[in-house]
Amino acid sequence: MSATPQRQFALQGAAVILVLSLAWPYFGWQVGAIPWLETSLAIGGVAFIFATLSRQPWWWRAMHAGFMPLIWLTQGLNIEPGWFLLAFVLLLLVYRGALSGQVPLYLSNRQTVQALADLLAERGTSRFLDLGSGLGSTTVPLADHLPESHFTGYENAPLTWLVGRVLSLGRPNICWRWDDLWQAKLGDYDVVYAFLSPAPMEKLWHKVEAEMAPGSLFISNTFPVPGRAPDRIIEVDCTPPRPLYCYQR
Repeated sequence: MSATPQRQFALQGAAVILVLSLAWPYFGWQVGAIPWLETSLAIGGVAFIFATLSRQPWWWRAMHAGFMPLIWLTQGLNIEPGWFLLAFVLLLLVYRGALSGQVPLYLSNRQTVQALADLLAERGTSRFLDLGSGLGSTTVPLADHLPESHFTGYENAPLTWLVGRVLSLGRPNICWRWDDLWQAKLGDYDVVYAFLSPAPMEKLWHKVEAEMAPGSLFISNTFPVPGRAPDRIIEVDCTPPRPLYCYQR
């Protein structure tokens, strides 16, 4: 099962239906109220099993296991509905990519930035594209390290784009764009960098093959391209490990 939002909702719904289809007749026969805490834990357990059987990544398994118990917990806190709306809006402003493209917000660390700076220094002046550039944790320090190169960041979550835009001010070698990464013209760049998730990598590789020019370089942080051996792997000295998978065009 692919990790599309629709299928994740279907998986959670299947767990709810299965548990309630057993709980309602049983407690109805006993003429007793359904113990919702235990029922929510059972739904979480069944959802976790379904997610495991369908080979979901570990974070999806954890979310499925905790989703219904957290609902039970929050409904007992008597929180005003407006706060949930506010939380949803804030999450959408920051994590829009997770909803629209299964790409959560990942921030590159200092060790990764240094490894990228060393790699770019080997290549000389470059036109660098960061797909899903978040807060600019990669693009901004690289622009400071390599003022002769030009850096472009694509980000589609409004709030993170705004923060990155502010941080990139005063740096003429940065172009900061609020746009979907699939709209980027990869052929305009020598180096394309992505720190996304396993979900879009196969589709992204097709785009790389179709658009990037011979001699250019595609780099994926942590997530390799399925079925394609990288030309080089740079092991970054950090915890957890975040290797850079390099694919020469």
